[in-house]
Amino acid sequence: MTFCRTLCMTLAVCVLLVMPTHVEAAQDDAGIRAAIASQRVLPIAPRLPRAAFLENRTLADVQLSPAGEFVAYLREQKASRALWLLPTKRGAARSLVASTQAEQLLWSHDGRWLFLRAPRVLTIVGIDGHTGVRLPLGGSAQRGVMKLDPSQPAAILLRERVLAGTQERWRVVRMDVHGKRTLLREDARWVHDVALDASGRIVALTRFEGDHDALYRVRADGTLREVLRLRPMERLSLLAALADGSLLMSGNPGSTSPGGNFRRVMRLDANERLQTLHEDPRHEADLDEVVIDPRTQQPMVASYRSTVAATYGIGVAQAAVTVIEKRLPGRDIGVQVGSGPNPRWLVSERASTLRDPRWHLYNPRTGELQRILDDPGLTAGEPKESALARKIAIDYLASDGLRVHGFLLIPPGVDVARAPLIAQVHGGPINHFRDGYDGTAQFLANRGYVVFQSNFRGSTGHGRAYTFAPNGDYGNGRVQQDIVEGVRWLLAQGIGDKDRVGIVGHSFGGYSTLLGLTFQPELFKVGVAGSPPADLGWAMRWLLNSGDQGDLPDRSLHTTLRALSLDGTDPAVFARLHTQSPQVNASRMRRPLLIMAGGADHTVAIREVTHYVATLKAQGRPVTLLVEPNGGHSPVNPIPREAYLFAMETMLQRHLGGPQPEPAGQRLRAYLRENLRLAGPEFGASAARATGMRRSAGVSVGT
Repeated sequence: MTFCRTLCMTLAVCVLLVMPTHVEAAQDDAGIRAAIASQRVLPIAPRLPRAAFLENRTLADVQLSPAGEFVAYLREQKASRALWLLPTKRGAARSLVASTQAEQLLWSHDGRWLFLRAPRVLTIVGIDGHTGVRLPLGGSAQRGVMKLDPSQPAAILLRERVLAGTQERWRVVRMDVHGKRTLLREDARWVHDVALDASGRIVALTRFEGDHDALYRVRADGTLREVLRLRPMERLSLLAALADGSLLMSGNPGSTSPGGNFRRVMRLDANERLQTLHEDPRHEADLDEVVIDPRTQQPMVASYRSTVAATYGIGVAQAAVTVIEKRLPGRDIGVQVGSGPNPRWLVSERASTLRDPRWHLYNPRTGELQRILDDPGLTAGEPKESALARKIAIDYLASDGLRVHGFLLIPPGVDVARAPLIAQVHGGPINHFRDGYDGTAQFLANRGYVVFQSNFRGSTGHGRAYTFAPNGDYGNGRVQQDIVEGVRWLLAQGIGDKDRVGIVGHSFGGYSTLLGLTFQPELFKVGVAGSPPADLGWAMRWLLNSGDQGDLPDRSLHTTLRALSLDGTDPAVFARLHTQSPQVNASRMRRPLLIMAGGADHTVAIREVTHYVATLKAQGRPVTLLVEPNGGHSPVNPIPREAYLFAMETMLQRHLGGPQPEPAGQRLRAYLRENLRLAGPEFGASAARATGMRRSAGVSVGT
């Protein structure tokens, strides 16, 4: 995950009655003990191959047609994907496109066309197999897909940049399936989102104003009237423009109002009165997903997934959601609805013990729930649930009284009091762990490690106030204390062997790993850090000035960092973070450390990583460095991803006493010999060519 760009966005006059699917509170002490006991009596899970945890999912995207007649899905294959179409009532699936790089599917409103969005191209395909327009994305025009045009049978909305002299302007363009383009608006500012009325006119938009976002009504002559001015980390998504002049939205504006901290479903009426239609009744989690009735444009289903996943049916959907919940107890349920006569619903079934979602068709009239997309070719290689660890939602009190959220993974059949404990720290830091499958965490649990995931203050998903709670204390301060205090609280509960505690993480999680080994060596015995900044102040300054996460037209990263007190260009902020950095305090780092990085990382500069490693090496500290020369911020290809897991497993086994790693195959051994730039004693056999000072692809380590 990248720093601070992982910023999540997701009718009635009164709040409608709701019914949850599977809701349970985060576990108290007694609940945790009961959960541990239930896991303890299970058989010890068989060790699975590393390949099972590489998250090679078989389906990239699955979408129900508007009328509920078809399910379109992207099926993974070796170097691309294939587009398939499955009738919901009868008939076999058929292939529409044999090979595509598309990552997302969008249905036209008339259900006759599919928009396939790949990183660099948009392709339009008819359900008869006819391939229509291909449109480049990105490029100098920075062209991107905004959303489907809700007013047209088969059209999409695009955002494009145009240059007017030295000034840039932004256009919102409608394009139909035949390539016909219609300019809807040209603006000097980046337009985030738009709402269209039934005639196809833009009646509202959200726009970036240089230091804040704002919601506007659009008059008939195109002029704007500001309705809401948003503060940093307040976001809005425009879901629908209703016939009575009101707007259906999701987001978290109005953070001073009761419940306004959380992303929720809202209605802004024609008199500009903002009403909350639905929010997490537990007051714990941000809205993750909302489903709108395609006929009435009213909210039907709302889901929240930052703690225990919960889905709520709204109004007439209550009964149907309750039926689905009874058929799929304890699961995270997602719903797509059709609008035709006797429409089918598409239901996704997710859990922390399911690598891939399971898919079902639901008939609201009969209550029938039919599993689909379950042929052996699609389910092959998926780990059995019995071999995976249950993810338990927990919360604990920090020393200053703040309730901190998180998750705990307990390996089946393991005595937790004697098991090694791993603190896994998420990246961002503007990000959060979710109640769902996590390949790295499940890999560690399968090797017998208890895994602790803290959604420390500063994480998203738990309301805006929670995100701002650190007050900039991201060094060896309050954020790190949340993680450390969570580990110590678990140890006090008899969870984990106090002498076998490790810490792992990627990006900001890697930074936290370096902090833990530097400032809490009595607690953490070993660390694994992926793409870690060794000096957060320097990293934030570089990111703003040189990285690919600098000021963008859609939102100023500089403004966001300033609001979070993480602006590395501020001398006071830089000095504070620099003084507390692992780089400056490298002499205090004595625990064994594995660092993995990408030579072409544009989020954390590789020279920052190698400078830190060289500093440790010069001081005789125990450090291993694995570099993917052309890799970015995170490993993408199978061999680098497997190398990540193998190196982690090797390091933890050596210092925490886990099981011996699965032997590396020939390709993996060759990769390690080539890319272990500095090898500690843990990797002697894997690093025949590692010399301690090597130069390749511009990456060096030396004194």
